[in-house]
Amino acid sequence: MDITILNETLSYEIIVKLVIAATLSLIIGIERELKKKPVGLKTSLVIATFSCLLTIISIEAAYTTPSRDDINITMDPLRLAAQIVSGIGFLGAGVILRKGNDSITGLTTAAMIWGAAGIGIAVGAGFYIEAFITVVIVVVGIELIAPFLLKIGPKRIRMKELVLKALLKDEENIQNLLTFMRENEMHIDNIRIRDVHVTADNALFEVDIRFSALFKKDTISIYRTLHTLPYVQKIELESLG
Repeated sequence: MDITILNETLSYEIIVKLVIAATLSLIIGIERELKKKPVGLKTSLVIATFSCLLTIISIEAAYTTPSRDDINITMDPLRLAAQIVSGIGFLGAGVILRKGNDSITGLTTAAMIWGAAGIGIAVGAGFYIEAFITVVIVVVGIELIAPFLLKIGPKRIRMKELVLKALLKDEENIQNLLTFMRENEMHIDNIRIRDVHVTADNALFEVDIRFSALFKKDTISIYRTLHTLPYVQKIELESLG
């Protein structure tokens, strides 16, 4: 085969692979954008496309490196692609880290970053159908199966996590608040108490409570319920899911 024709064929195939990787990554990017997550269209596109390119380079370099009679050169065609998987980890760590409380969030988004790199590697290696099927399975699982289980699954799965910061008057009201939350189907996971102002005549305590509640109870209704308690001076409520 003429070297010019071969180069044109390789260039056309590389372009097709890059376009497919970018297109499939957009599916993940759109899903993250709709949920207002850190990794959106641009990030997914960049990760998948460059992972695809590096995989292509790795494979092409392994099979096109000229050999010599006096030197035996052996290369793993997917060695560079393997390093993508481990190297992409720092991006995932960046979206997991969270300031302000002890909660861990962003695990799904971090997994999506890793998955976008996987799409690029798969397409770069020529596994088009496998990459497409994987994207479909992941999106269906996240958008259909997971929400379905959150509605009909076990009670613990159907609960969402929240963080409550409340300023309470008098120490005995701490127990009153905990009792009230348990009576209203709020499962308390962790509690932290801090003195704000304690004197002989007046005592204020700040209570941080991490708890779970059923999805049918939205954050606003929980806020209004807790805010009506007479011994609650100030309240701050954050939903973690």
